[in-house]
Amino acid sequence: MKSHSIPKTLARIRKIVQNETGQDLSRHALREIEIELVATDVKKANDEHSDFQLREVTIMLADLRGFTAIAAEMSTVGVIQMLNPVLISMSEIIFKHGGTIDKFMGDSIMVLFGAINTRDDDVARAMACAVEMQHAMQQLNTAHKQKNLPDLYMGIGINTGNVMAGVLGSDVYSEYTVIGDEVNLAARIEAFTLRGQVLISEATYERCRDFVEASEPMSVHVKGKAQTLCVREVLSIPTKGLRVPRQDGRRSHRVLVELALRYQLVVGGIVLPEVHHGTVHDIGYHGLLVEMANAQPTMTEMKISFDLPHVSCSAENIYGKVVNVKSRDGRKLIGFEFTSVPTSVSAKIQLFVQLLLLSE
Repeated sequence: MKSHSIPKTLARIRKIVQNETGQDLSRHALREIEIELVATDVKKANDEHSDFQLREVTIMLADLRGFTAIAAEMSTVGVIQMLNPVLISMSEIIFKHGGTIDKFMGDSIMVLFGAINTRDDDVARAMACAVEMQHAMQQLNTAHKQKNLPDLYMGIGINTGNVMAGVLGSDVYSEYTVIGDEVNLAARIEAFTLRGQVLISEATYERCRDFVEASEPMSVHVKGKAQTLCVREVLSIPTKGLRVPRQDGRRSHRVLVELALRYQLVVGGIVLPEVHHGTVHDIGYHGLLVEMANAQPTMTEMKISFDLPHVSCSAENIYGKVVNVKSRDGRKLIGFEFTSVPTSVSAKIQLFVQLLLLSE
């Protein structure tokens, strides 16, 4: 866990050295100083918070949606070169808003607001941080296009509640962290997010309802919970002039089609073996409108596949979620949004849509 004060301290040290010597510190020297600052910060946290305490914390989980599918088509070096700038950019925004990075988990980040220190505006800062992170992802994707790299999308889940906070470990290794059901709930909420989306719990919304514009509550079934959970999508922060770019990014050209769909339900991260069938009635870059005999409820996760004529592609290993359910002329139709698409398949879908647009 690295405190948000470390970058400020490092910047002050660099300024002092530049004023005294007229030269900047080398990258190696900067890294050495940062390591010392982190060690000092952790020791201070251990000394001040050695006993676990109950405190209210806002937990943010941010994850790159579909990154596993993208990484599977790249070299290890290429994955690191693409992932590292994302984590650096997100870290800078988190520190700017006073968040504390609890841990990196591959392509995921866990961030705390209210630990180690609690402030009155913890939830407001978490909201602003999440929206700015989504804007930063949009800017990174602009740079990716120039380098012919695939787009990356982040899903962010946020929950607020009481957790036990303190130091876990021994003299050999220890870290300040938080544990409790509210942390697990934040992870569950993040798992429901779509690309570029920020979802928050009702507990978080109650603490920032005067600060953010959010969607109507959506009920989702959470593993281990008897009752459904209410979540809301953050749309904007009016006072800061910030709007989640997802609302614009998910719009794309859509074309009418008649394609046979094969789908499997995904429950608890496990793809069920039974294959069901449906019909795709329209398709865009990021999703489908599908007719199926048994319409699945909102937020149901599915693995799908279908054949794309004209571009000689079998679109497979696509994951996504049901975002809406509607009835039309006695038919059950679902809106399905992609969460993970192999890069090569995504390119074929876009080409297919473009060819149909040209033919129209």
